[in-house]
Amino acid sequence: MPEKNKRLVAVVNDLLFRVKIAETAKRAGLDCIFVDNPAQAFEVVRAQKPALVIMDLNLDNKGMVDLITRLKKEEETRGISLLGYVSHVQADVKKAALDAGCDVVLARSAFSQNLPQILRRHSGTL
Repeated sequence: MPEKNKRLVAVVNDLLFRVKIAETAKRAGLDCIFVDNPAQAFEVVRAQKPALVIMDLNLDNKGMVDLITRLKKEEETRGISLLGYVSHVQADVKKAALDAGCDVVLARSAFSQNLPQILRRHSGTL
């Protein structure tokens, strides 16, 4: 069995969430690569082949949905886990992301609370 990829790509530009993700990823044994926008993210994900892609769906709703669609359409990226988080009041954004193929969409609060377990599971340490 091949060793699990120990990387994650985070399409997040919120500084507080970047710090939280980076620190939690380090504790979980994952390298974290940040991308500022969904337009750049596809090439980074394709090159890095991370275990997980985390997306702030509030960053650019349409751009994120397009990114999810493209990642799930392409053979070399469709197996990568995609996790989005969004404000709990944006049910339409959540639905659009899930319809596009996002594996999991969480409210920002649930994402924050469950981040350690999520990253340990994707690093293979849970």
